[in-house]
Amino acid sequence: MSKPIVAVVGRPNVGKSTFFNRIVGRRVSIVEDTPGVTRDRIYAEAQWNGIDFALIDTGGIEASTDDVILSQMREQAQTAMDMADVILFIVDGKEGLTIADEEVGQMLRRTGKKVVLVVNKIDNPRKLPDNFYDFYELGIGEPIAISAANMLNLGDVLDLIVDSFPEDTYDEDEDSIKVAVIGKPNVGKSSLINALLNENRVIVSPIAGTTRDSIDTPFKWQGDNYILIDTAGIRRQSRVNEDIEKYSVIRAVAAIERSDVCLLMIDGAEGLTEQDKKIAGVAHEAGKAIIVVVNKWDLVEKETNTMSRYKKELQSELQFMSYAPILFISVKDRQRLFNVIDMAKYVSENSAMRVPTGQLNSLIIDATMMKQPPSDKGKRLKIYYATQVGVKPPLFSFQINKRELMHFSYARYLENKIREGFGFEGTSIKFVFREKGEKQE
Repeated sequence: MSKPIVAVVGRPNVGKSTFFNRIVGRRVSIVEDTPGVTRDRIYAEAQWNGIDFALIDTGGIEASTDDVILSQMREQAQTAMDMADVILFIVDGKEGLTIADEEVGQMLRRTGKKVVLVVNKIDNPRKLPDNFYDFYELGIGEPIAISAANMLNLGDVLDLIVDSFPEDTYDEDEDSIKVAVIGKPNVGKSSLINALLNENRVIVSPIAGTTRDSIDTPFKWQGDNYILIDTAGIRRQSRVNEDIEKYSVIRAVAAIERSDVCLLMIDGAEGLTEQDKKIAGVAHEAGKAIIVVVNKWDLVEKETNTMSRYKKELQSELQFMSYAPILFISVKDRQRLFNVIDMAKYVSENSAMRVPTGQLNSLIIDATMMKQPPSDKGKRLKIYYATQVGVKPPLFSFQINKRELMHFSYARYLENKIREGFGFEGTSIKFVFREKGEKQE
């Protein structure tokens, strides 16, 4: 079952990013920032009252004319409609109802999705301004007065959001490996899927596009069932170039959340771009199994060791996901296409692999003997016990004497030893450290 998705929509300067940052920084538990994720973070994994969800900020659009603002508002709203389970529509309580608000409100009413209307910048909810009641004209429902800057009524908004989630959000066929093909526009995502389907004859008819703006296609390869999730990219180009990049990242999030394996496709002739890194960072942060697929390899001029040098450069640029295998293909020439599917099965199995507790602790004991744990002010880190407590991605719990003694470098050392001992190629590994006597949540 994938996480529900909440998209935050609204025109510029209504407080979308402030709301997003308040929720992420103060009110919910999220994973740490990952290199490669956008500087103006638009995605976070969040939790409220024990329920996990993905929070998307569609904000940050600055435009020079009102016409462009309206155009971008429509694109924002359309993006939210395509992918979100719940849409959070933020308006400005000080400025009041605008034409842009009304236009987006009309679009949102037609979606049939749950829309939560939030009136921001209300510093005193007990004394509402006269223009507050104008927002009822949007026909979306009762507006909620908040102040994101002062953290007023944010809990009420989160309660309403969580209560609006579907009970069984996108529960997929557990027997199928769900493979999302992600990447920026025009790298060959759809071409790869079409090439795979054209060569494979045991194929059912494609499923209609889902509300998450992707096309799911089930097929079978060597006895195994797969669902290929094609993120179609952008339907029309934005007038503001930076937003073309942003929308491709946002659209990738929905596919990533539903997947077991992510194929990050990059253009071999163009090389790795900042946009590629952002999309890779989202997949890594979501804990998905990842394969880097370099397409258009036929267009790259070859010399001795070209592939080896290219791979080293990619690994250097994507150090935060050094576990991800790198494959070189040409969809046009149909080179090594099904190596991708074979690798997808392999990394999916690694992501779901469990390590016996006895073998894990034997490895940890050997690792601590080879490299002594760090110490501080005469007190040395002690690892009493380790066990695997989760999969997809593999999650390991360590019982230790003092959490502050577990330096990042030593945790990375232990991760490397676990990978040497058990593999886990293609999947991230997560650690949680608990002091002796501390209860597991």
